[in-house]
Amino acid sequence: MSTTERRRDLPVFPLSPDPIRPGVSRDVEAVRLELEPVGPYGGPRIALVTLGCDKNTVDSERIMATLIGHGARVSSDPEGADVVVINTCGFIQAAKEESIETILQACGMKERGEIRAVVAVGCMVQRYQEELEREIPEVDLYLGLTGLSTLVPELRSRGLLPETSVPLMEQPLRVLSTETKHTSFLKISEGCDHTCAFCAIPLMRGLHRSAPVEDLVREAAAMARQGVREINIVSQDTTWYGRDQRRKEPGAALLADLLEALLERTGIDWYRLFYMYPSGITQPMVELLAKASSRTQGSRILPYLDMPLQHGSDRILAAMRRPERQHTIRERVGWLRDAIPGLTLRTTVIVGFPGETDEDFRTMLDLLEEIRFERVGAFAYSPEDDTPAALMADQVPETVRRERLEELLDVQRMISLEKNLEMVGAVQTALVDRVLDDEPEFALLAHTTGQAIDVDGATWIVPEGAEGVRPGDFVQVEIVDAGDHDLTGRVVA
Repeated sequence: MSTTERRRDLPVFPLSPDPIRPGVSRDVEAVRLELEPVGPYGGPRIALVTLGCDKNTVDSERIMATLIGHGARVSSDPEGADVVVINTCGFIQAAKEESIETILQACGMKERGEIRAVVAVGCMVQRYQEELEREIPEVDLYLGLTGLSTLVPELRSRGLLPETSVPLMEQPLRVLSTETKHTSFLKISEGCDHTCAFCAIPLMRGLHRSAPVEDLVREAAAMARQGVREINIVSQDTTWYGRDQRRKEPGAALLADLLEALLERTGIDWYRLFYMYPSGITQPMVELLAKASSRTQGSRILPYLDMPLQHGSDRILAAMRRPERQHTIRERVGWLRDAIPGLTLRTTVIVGFPGETDEDFRTMLDLLEEIRFERVGAFAYSPEDDTPAALMADQVPETVRRERLEELLDVQRMISLEKNLEMVGAVQTALVDRVLDDEPEFALLAHTTGQAIDVDGATWIVPEGAEGVRPGDFVQVEIVDAGDHDLTGRVVA
């Protein structure tokens, strides 16, 4: 049976007919970016398709830079490639399904003679390499996270990469692969020390390991030279930065030290903080964020904080093995909002965790309505192999998970709408992402300090005053209308 004829219901990863997470891409073409091949040496064309989170994006951009350094031309477009490398995600069931579909489509391209080889790397391969090798043998090379350092010699041994290298001075640290090259990510650590019952990240990426401050400053400075104006700081728990090194060296840098170094030694205009666990937010950290986000300091650390809660019921938080409870959440939110005027708070929550009762769910809704986060990402619980939660009794039926998710999203839509309507008439700084040539009502698509690109809403800017503005420009925008997700504005300066 050919690859294209095979069903995707592989034994290890059975595909649900209607996955919990909606909107998962089923097409290689839908997940690629339209990029010209990068690399001056006319070597083999290697396309790297990235699936999953922003941390995977950083990994892929580093891989692309390494490949350029060894003579390849790189792109995110599989069409016309010699080799397709797929950076997989294995975080939840829907992500595994997406990774499998993408691998199988690439194998179909190989079978039709459109490409020479298929390589699968990353998180899902780290967890399931043996099963994948057995079930999809058409793939030429599987490398988990711990094997990525061998990618170049493995490609060379298969005749897919020449035995030449680009001079070191010409090899970039990363190849920026997003469509909006003025916005990028800085991954400050790898792995996680937390033992959340639902999460498989430590099984794939190991324990927490902080990157050296010098390396991160050099990477951020290089991105600034490439035209990046906004950096989203990411990790599994950003507040945990440096704690692993402090155990070995009492004076090692912590997050505050890293942020100060980035502010002092790079020209990045905006830094945005993600994955800040409430339990790791301290008063000194709040003071630093308040100072760095103030207008007198140039607002280079944005008055925006992503603070994942995962739930609002103390009983479920304990079952999840989360380090916070309601008291800590309320306390940290109070500290932040008191210290940082105009702060935008984002969180993520999971509905339908095993044992979640109607009362637990109502408790979470009550907390969200009390705190009134500007942004909430919500997900239905997905059982993951080898996690404690997958073996728990009282698994919540999928239909109940879906119903609770929809109810929570309805509640948050009203909160978000009210928050957005409060902004009408205000003037916001926005970073322009696209010029809209095919939208007669709007000239630009941008995001404000309170909107993280891709995960929050966007700001649609009318043509008046927008002449000559390009992607990557900052503009002052008066908000003239608002919905529950997006804003509408006009350029005022």
